Amino acid sequence: MATLDTERFELHLPPRHKGAVLDQDEEWCEIVTDGERRRIRLHDYAEIFDVPGLYEQLFSEMLECTSPEVVCDLLREALDEAGADPATMAALDFGAGNGMIGEQLEQIGFGTIVGVDLLPEAKAAALRDRPDVYDDYRAADLTALDSDDRTALEARDFDCLSCVAALGFGDVPQLAFAEAFNLVGSPGWLAFNVRDRILDEEHPDGFGALIERMLAEGVIEERARRSYTHRVSIAGEPLEYVAMVAAKRRDIPRDWV
Repeated sequence: MATLDTERFELHLPPRHKGAVLDQDEEWCEIVTDGERRRIRLHDYAEIFDVPGLYEQLFSEMLECTSPEVVCDLLREALDEAGADPATMAALDFGAGNGMIGEQLEQIGFGTIVGVDLLPEAKAAALRDRPDVYDDYRAADLTALDSDDRTALEARDFDCLSCVAALGFGDVPQLAFAEAFNLVGSPGWLAFNVRDRILDEEHPDGFGALIERMLAEGVIEERARRSYTHRVSIAGEPLEYVAMVAAKRRDIPRDWV
């Protein structure tokens, strides 16, 4: 596991007032660097990734995020139960961020790990903080891949897709998720998490409806599911998520998304 050479930051969260609860994608913090205090929205990942160690201090330590361990432990258990050897498999870490999930996939023992994220800042952070985790890392929009990126990704013959803390808040369109999923061969594996209320939503354009359709029509076969606290909000309230591992049986049809 990589050891980050990080600086401790002075961080400030919004005051907790009754009746003034920010939604998850509205939360913010303030960081003091070089004597200056500036505000960063928690979903402005490009700004957070630019500061070495800030993501870990903010999410892992202050807000007690457990998703990398929970999702990847669930994946490890499902692979063990199926008798699948990750050393012979290639994993696509979609929405890879600064490499925390890739680090967990490395511990599981995947033979090949490739990261993809829309943000160049995410790629820079992963290569800066965890330079030995990924066999390749692409800063790319999967809905508009250039020929070089597509050729490189398709050549990997992926067996598994991980997508952790990326779905459901407008950061990842359904089409991008489908493109990532369809880069994985059949049979293959899917490991992801999503806010519980998103999985329960009935809106036909929502991720909850897409996942339920994938299950109902045999695109995936559920192997494990776990409800858990992803992290606490800035108000100290638990944010409840669902982690799922599924076996892939076929691609998502394009007309679904």
